Amino acid sequence: MGKVTIQDVARVAGVSVATVDRVLNRRPGVRTVTINRVEAAIRDLNYQPDRIAARLARSREYRFCFVLPERSGDFWERINDEVRVVAERMTGERVTISVKRVDVFDGVLLANTLDAIGDMFDGIAVVALDHPAVRESINALAARGVTVVTLVSDVPGSKRVHYAGIDNSSAGRTAGSLMGRFLRGVTGRVGLIAGSLALRDHIERQFGFEQVMTHEYPKLELLPVRESRDDWRKLEDMTAQLLAEQPDLVGIYNVGGGTRGIVAGLETAGRSRDIVLIAHDLSDSNRKALIRGTIDAVINQDPGHEVRSAVRVLMSKADNVPLIESQERIRIDIFLRDNLP
Repeated sequence: MGKVTIQDVARVAGVSVATVDRVLNRRPGVRTVTINRVEAAIRDLNYQPDRIAARLARSREYRFCFVLPERSGDFWERINDEVRVVAERMTGERVTISVKRVDVFDGVLLANTLDAIGDMFDGIAVVALDHPAVRESINALAARGVTVVTLVSDVPGSKRVHYAGIDNSSAGRTAGSLMGRFLRGVTGRVGLIAGSLALRDHIERQFGFEQVMTHEYPKLELLPVRESRDDWRKLEDMTAQLLAEQPDLVGIYNVGGGTRGIVAGLETAGRSRDIVLIAHDLSDSNRKALIRGTIDAVINQDPGHEVRSAVRVLMSKADNVPLIESQERIRIDIFLRDNLP
């Protein structure tokens, strides 16, 4: 099949090309029923307007910014690498993508950063802390016409237009089901570690995990959650402390990053085989620990898909074209050492 044209959309929708153009560019004078018919035809035909030609005709260039955590870590470096790849590819489409690194655990600092850069960009993708100051900054950006997409961690009460990330409650429930099945018939305690209880993704994962463990595996006692700020050195010490304090420890679920610290702590103590460890994100270090058997399962999200999704959403809002919603759903992957890609 050849490329779908605006004429094809007009034919399927039963309207004129001029009407399709008005719908695409959000111009007034089109009835709601007609708009719905045109948008349905666009989705059914998977019509993709020639955005580059339209940008050239309007002499328009878009500027987007990704606000990412300043802390190092395999997952965040993968996110940063994916942004760099997409940025290089988009330069030919009159799109400039910048990266700003900031301590996203500091709500006031993150809010100030958003306030400071807001007028410089058409759209912002931010790894967001669910904090009142951050929420207000996102709302202020939206009021000024700046499109905001939350990435990996959401602020659902804000006026962001889209969240590019997995369903973290489902991810936590998945971790709980895996932990319970790995430890079926075993009695003991399970450690729970989060990077920050101010990050929405970590809170939702914790909630989902606790929900499954409490209701379905009552023989396994959940320990109070500990915060690590995803610092692998802190996690190594925290693991040693957990092992010393809890002789009946049988499992650990790390909600956030820095898992290599837990791996080091378990392997140093000679406990890598008798503690079930479930972690997030298939980093190089997690992959190696999974193969060695120190990590039992990894719950993964595709950073490339998340970054590309964020860019597609920013572009669709800038170009005033509908989103293909199914394309933007980020799936949850479960990896054991037997099914590594």
